[in-house]
Amino acid sequence: MVQAITPVILCGGSGTRLWPLSRRSYPKQFVPMVGDGSLFQQSAQRCHGTGYNAPVVVTNSDFRFIVTQQLASEGIDPGAILIEPDARNTAPALLAAALVVAKGNPDGLMLAAPSDHYIEQTDVFRQTVARGAEAAAQGRIVTFGIAPDRPETGYGYLELGEMADDAPVHPLTRFVEKPDEARATEMLAAGNFMWNSGIFLYSAKTLIEAFEAHQPEMLVHVRKAVDEAQADLGFLRLAPEPWGDAEEISIDYAIMEKVDNLSVVIHDGDWSDLGGWEAVRQHGNADENGLATSGPVTAVECSNTLLRSESDAQQLVGLGLDNIVAIAMPDAVLVADRSRVPDVGKVVKTLRAENVVQADTFPKDHRPWGFFETLTLGERFQVKRIVVNPGAALSLQSHVHRAEHWIVVSGTARVTIDDEVKLITENQSVFIPLGAVHRMENPGKVPMELIEVQTGSYLGEDDIIRYEDVYSRGQGAKG
Repeated sequence: MVQAITPVILCGGSGTRLWPLSRRSYPKQFVPMVGDGSLFQQSAQRCHGTGYNAPVVVTNSDFRFIVTQQLASEGIDPGAILIEPDARNTAPALLAAALVVAKGNPDGLMLAAPSDHYIEQTDVFRQTVARGAEAAAQGRIVTFGIAPDRPETGYGYLELGEMADDAPVHPLTRFVEKPDEARATEMLAAGNFMWNSGIFLYSAKTLIEAFEAHQPEMLVHVRKAVDEAQADLGFLRLAPEPWGDAEEISIDYAIMEKVDNLSVVIHDGDWSDLGGWEAVRQHGNADENGLATSGPVTAVECSNTLLRSESDAQQLVGLGLDNIVAIAMPDAVLVADRSRVPDVGKVVKTLRAENVVQADTFPKDHRPWGFFETLTLGERFQVKRIVVNPGAALSLQSHVHRAEHWIVVSGTARVTIDDEVKLITENQSVFIPLGAVHRMENPGKVPMELIEVQTGSYLGEDDIIRYEDVYSRGQGAKG
């Protein structure tokens, strides 16, 4: 019997092709995009339960608490959560995970799984993985090819060698870069080209040996980053100096295109990397006219169109639209011809060049203790909605430039103001003078919600003098 598999979930990316819903501060893997839960939660659930160990997650410091919160809401207890000091692409990330697993079991099987793919048929996917487990246990690196159903130009391909159709694994002839439409059509007709899913199965020892052979310098740096890693609130922070010396490169270019022990298992089920809004429309239960909607939307005589509104207070109306994508967020709206949605990344670059805050910042700001969102902002005032998770607490802090007034909407808040500590409940309020040392906690068992009114000469999130923080954040950190 093949041993249990350890999933490795990579979720440090910050894609722009699904703007404005996906942004650098809260990218697509954490957003409920299609189906139940976020793409990250779906990835974790696919590899949870019988036959699988607790997942190893590789992320960055900004997303570490989002990761734990989303896993906890799914009832999944993670194994190691590795914190990258900076993004170095997939090769260093997967190597670090293999080194961590190898310390306990060098022969342990590992499934490298991006956190932003959409696979509806979980059982079919697990069966696909199981077909490659024996080969991986014998020292092969197994990748998973997706049987194509159209001449797709947005994916790389795998060219398979000859083998019996009922064989569990197939030899790989070569990787093929993203083709033009004519070449994609030829490969679809040939029948031996699969889409490259970017999902791999291998033992920890096998991957480390591949780095020894093809990326020995990277192995030295990443091994040192793992050996010198520091435990921090249940996370494992990789050492920044050796990590920064590792080359920034994908696992495909660093290892997979160089090894001679790579095999392919064909996945016949559904799969999408949800690389853009057209993919979301295709998986969004479009009707017979090609219309897909999400949220408070009214569509009249629309076809081949995606309409999506992300605010209950904002009704999106489409009238007589064809081949249009319209995404309405509380702070930004995208309206594009379907043929131009691959260029959304260029739009984000333009917004960044113009210093538009919506390019990267999500309207709901997630923190270790919960989240807040700005309801209105003026020159010398700001009104926020704040939600604090049960048992969570903001840091003990003060502000140089602003005073605050808190009104509890639901739940109970334990409030510290200088030397006074008191409980305030629904419909009660409290004033925090400028310069007062204060803290907000939720001692209850349900989320606590309040409205915060800030007044002052400067209202930036960096106006914080932090005295104590249960999340070990330093001076100037937000929240």
